[in-house]
Amino acid sequence: MKQLLNATTLLTALLCCQLSFAQLTSPPSGWSQKSEVSQWIGLAKVTINYSSPDVTDNAGNSRDGQIWGKLVPYGLNNLGFGTSQSAPWRAGANENTIFTVSHDVNIEGKKLKAGTYGLHMIARPEGEKWTVIFSHNSGAWGSFFYDASEDALRVEVMPKKNEFTEWLTYEFIDRKKDHAVASLQWERILVPFKIEVENLTDMYVSTMRQELQSSPGFSWQSWVTATNYCVQNQTNLEEALAWSDQAISAPFVGQKNFTTLQAKASVLMAMKKQDEAMGIMDEAINHASAVPGQIHVYGRQLLTMGMKEKAMEVFKKNAEKNPGVWPVNVGLTRGYSAMGEYKKAIKHAKLALENVPQGDNINGPSLEAMIEKLSKGEDVN
Repeated sequence: MKQLLNATTLLTALLCCQLSFAQLTSPPSGWSQKSEVSQWIGLAKVTINYSSPDVTDNAGNSRDGQIWGKLVPYGLNNLGFGTSQSAPWRAGANENTIFTVSHDVNIEGKKLKAGTYGLHMIARPEGEKWTVIFSHNSGAWGSFFYDASEDALRVEVMPKKNEFTEWLTYEFIDRKKDHAVASLQWERILVPFKIEVENLTDMYVSTMRQELQSSPGFSWQSWVTATNYCVQNQTNLEEALAWSDQAISAPFVGQKNFTTLQAKASVLMAMKKQDEAMGIMDEAINHASAVPGQIHVYGRQLLTMGMKEKAMEVFKKNAEKNPGVWPVNVGLTRGYSAMGEYKKAIKHAKLALENVPQGDNINGPSLEAMIEKLSKGEDVN
């Protein structure tokens, strides 16, 4: 008998060990399927993991009109389980709704550090603001163990009326370069909260700076990309100038060509060093790597800057280097037009029209329109 008891005890212990380590995969509680949605805001990735209940219950009964204030009670409540005596809604079903952000952001104008948070909401009657809560406790089951002392952030938002949504859904709306609005949509309510990334340009510059120290830094194209980004955003110009020099002459990496020289000239222009920039661009358009299209575009840029004499000089240089090549005559057309020499402009417009690339259905009509304007003594630029 003693041996039998010992065997039974051992078997029970083994079963307990197995049960403590092994779990079967089963359907989600209440058939509220797990869902996930992510959105990038610049470099910041925002992800919301949640369980998605529907308005229709498991027995097929519609709960339309019975969700807010009933299935989801208003205010803070004692849910009858767990340690929380004053719990918000778990903003979904089953386990915690989880909000994860890769970088620091602002939520409705308030700072939230990068990390993972339990997402809860305090629902309120129509016409009143709701409270959206980000809790440091992201691993609890629902709101049963909610503790206000673990709050990382609370914000107040005003729900909006919305078209009927059967399944509780999170969606990112109003997506812009530096912000997006996350929204909970269920039944006929939409709850929005704005997520904004501050100093997005600085974030990109910082990331590029780090990446240039690794494998991307072994390509002159990467240094040009970083340089041009700074110029386009009028930021970090001193370092951008150093990056442009790396693109041109860094050991084993740098290459002097039209693209790298133009990148350096762009920085100098942004730094109000026009004479130096022009000198670099003179070198660029005379470099063997310069192709007719690049020189033409540079001439167009000069025209937009009001530097018509310099633009004319560039267009003529292009014609000298690349006689008869498209779009040399287009450049001369624009150059002579800017100088008010319309007869010469018409001559080169007609030559350009004769050499429109096959299949190009844009430049042909454009040149015809230019010839018509020039015939009337009108500038085409």
